[in-house]
Amino acid sequence: MAGAGLGEFGRIAAYFRPLAVGVPGAFDLTDDAAVLDVPADQQLVATCDGMVAGVHFLPGDDPADLAHKILAVNMSDLAAKGAEPLAYSLVMALPRSTSDEWVAAFAAGLGVAQRAFKTNLLGGDSVSTQGPLSLTINALGIVPRGTMIRRKGARPGDAVFVTGNIGDAALGLKLALGTLAQPVPDADRAYLVGRLRRPSPRLELVASLRVFATAALDISDGLVGDLRHLAAASNVGIALDARTVPLSPAAARLVTRQPELLSAVLTGGDDYEVAFTAPAGKGDDIAAAAASAGVTVTRIGRVTEGPVGVAVLGMGGVEMPIGQGGWEHR
Repeated sequence: MAGAGLGEFGRIAAYFRPLAVGVPGAFDLTDDAAVLDVPADQQLVATCDGMVAGVHFLPGDDPADLAHKILAVNMSDLAAKGAEPLAYSLVMALPRSTSDEWVAAFAAGLGVAQRAFKTNLLGGDSVSTQGPLSLTINALGIVPRGTMIRRKGARPGDAVFVTGNIGDAALGLKLALGTLAQPVPDADRAYLVGRLRRPSPRLELVASLRVFATAALDISDGLVGDLRHLAAASNVGIALDARTVPLSPAAARLVTRQPELLSAVLTGGDDYEVAFTAPAGKGDDIAAAAASAGVTVTRIGRVTEGPVGVAVLGMGGVEMPIGQGGWEHR
C-alpha cells in the first residue's frame, strides 16, 4: 500500500499484529496464510460482508465506529446461523490520503470490538485505492456438526420471531442525513444514530437458536425484504403483524409523530437483528432462553402455506401496501 507514514507493513506490525495474538496459527501476521484447527465434531461456518464509503457509511464517520460495524455485521451473520465466532480476516482498500492516525484509531476500535465478540484477527490484506474507502471481513465460526441454521426450514404453523428492536438504524440514517421533517430530541437522536453506527450482533443467543429455530437470517436489508428471502428459501408464506414489531422508545416516539415512517422502519435495513421461525408451541421456552441470555425476543407473525412471500398486516389485520421492501445493490 503506497502512501506516507508507516506504510503497509509498518501499519500491520504496529496496529494489526496485536489483534492476532489470540490465534497461534496466524503466525503474528508474518506469513502468507494462516491455519486453524477445528474439532472433529464441529463444522466451519464462513461468511463475508463489506462496506463502502458513500454506500454503507458516511465518508466522515469515526474510524472506531466503522471498525465496530464491519465486524458486527459479520458477527450478526454468524449469530443467525447459530455459530460461535472463531476468527476473521480483513481486507482494506484505503484512499492514499489515509493517515496513520486514522488506521491506528480503526485498529483500536477493532480491538475493542473483537474482545466484545470473542474473536481474533487471522490475517488479510491492505491496498491503496483511488476510489472510496472499502472494508471487507471474512468471518469464520463453528457449530456442532449438522446444526447450522439455514434460511430454508420454516414450516407452515411455525411462529416468526425477531430479536431486539427494528427500525432504529433506518431512522438513525435519516437523522444523520438530515432528511427528517421534524426536530428530534437530542437524546433520541444520539440513540438512533448510535444504533446505526454500532449494531449489536445477538451472539448470546446462538446456542438457543440451534435448539429452537427452524430457519433464521440476520436483518441487514430490511425486515420485510429479508423475511421475503426466508419465505422464498423455505417455499412458504409469512404473515407479519406490523403492530407487534418491536420498536425502541426513541423509534416509537418518532413514528407516533410521523406515522409515514413506519414503512422505513419495516424496510430500511441495518438492524442486524435475527429473524427466525420456530414451532409456535415453543414460545415460552424461547422467551425463557432469551431472558437468560439478556436478549429480547418478540413474536411478530406466523408461517403460512402460501403464497410465497410476506403479507404485512396492519390495523384490524388488513394487509398494508409495503411494496417490495428491502435494500438491493444495483
